[in-house]
Amino acid sequence: DLGTAGAGRAALATDASTAGANPAGMTRLDRSQMLSAVQGLYVNAKFDTQSSGFGGGDGGNAGGFVPSGSLHYVHRVEDDFRLGISAGSYFGLGVDYGDDWAGRYYTTKAELLVFGINPGAGYRINNWLSVGAGFSVLYATLDQKAAVNNQVTDPGFADGELKLDSDDVGYGFNLGLTLTPRDGTRFGLTYRSEVDLEFKDAASLKNIGPVLQGLLNASGVAGSKVDIDMTIPQAVMLSGYHQLNPRWAIMGNIGWQQWSEFGKQDLTLRSTTATTFTKDLDYDDTWHFALGTQYRFADSWLWSVGVAYDTSPTDEDTRTPDLPLDRQIRIGTGIQYDWNQNVTVGAAYEYLDAGDAEIDQEGGPLQGPLKGDYDTNAIHFFAVNLIWKF
Repeated sequence: DLGTAGAGRAALATDASTAGANPAGMTRLDRSQMLSAVQGLYVNAKFDTQSSGFGGGDGGNAGGFVPSGSLHYVHRVEDDFRLGISAGSYFGLGVDYGDDWAGRYYTTKAELLVFGINPGAGYRINNWLSVGAGFSVLYATLDQKAAVNNQVTDPGFADGELKLDSDDVGYGFNLGLTLTPRDGTRFGLTYRSEVDLEFKDAASLKNIGPVLQGLLNASGVAGSKVDIDMTIPQAVMLSGYHQLNPRWAIMGNIGWQQWSEFGKQDLTLRSTTATTFTKDLDYDDTWHFALGTQYRFADSWLWSVGVAYDTSPTDEDTRTPDLPLDRQIRIGTGIQYDWNQNVTVGAAYEYLDAGDAEIDQEGGPLQGPLKGDYDTNAIHFFAVNLIWKF
């Protein structure tokens, strides 16, 4: 999957990772098998500040190294029926700009990490049609910090801090089908539901100046517990795969994700009463396109390459430094070696260009304006995997 930049994800169905990508594809595997993958991400995100309200630096490289991995297993119950499970990193990423950068009153650190377990089943109805379904159990952690500007109301006071720190478990499901109109040609269609997450009692404040604290007390906000609800987007993907000849194959995707729902975050203030309001970040739904190829240049060796493009969920006036996503271009390549009839090993690399991600925020009197873009905004993915058939 990494080697093709995701191209053909819903239609490839050549190993146990299809348990998570498209459960219907499990029926294509002739034996039970397991796939284990170890992956590392290196995030390189460097913001170039053009103007800000309260000074500060660029924040250096807000990224760094992030370890991840996955485990997939498919069990052959009978000729037409398979059970499978996938587990691993599911959604999210993080940035850390430090405490003295120009956008510190927007965020200094932001991290949303989601781990998922997805059991499922696949059934072959006939030679050309298979269907599958699964359900997801997701564990999510939210860790976000921003400086609080005391200088406006309490000159001489150092910055305070707003911290969001909570976790939750969410549930969803996925559906899939594969169509094989003829040998060597197949299509896959998948749907993955949205998953609602509720981070309870998430917010805390410290080192708030007396005037600002008095304003919070007068407004009734002080002492309230803050709950944050967010939605992981639902997604639809259509993939195709075609074997041109015994050596070459091509594959591609068209997909859609409902990022507009992720951008609508419900905040609830709970004290003696509860007040809920929606913070609409005005995100856009996104479209995904990918194209890839595989070449078996020797009986035991398979080389993959692919490119993908995703539209941006945000614009410069809605984009914030805690999620600096722009349009995304991915280029991936990978190689697999069949060690013997039962064992295959592989390695892959993918480069993701997340665009300039221009930010043009006016902010309020405590945040100030923030304007700039990212000189570097990229992620490098490295992975090795092992497939064991039995």
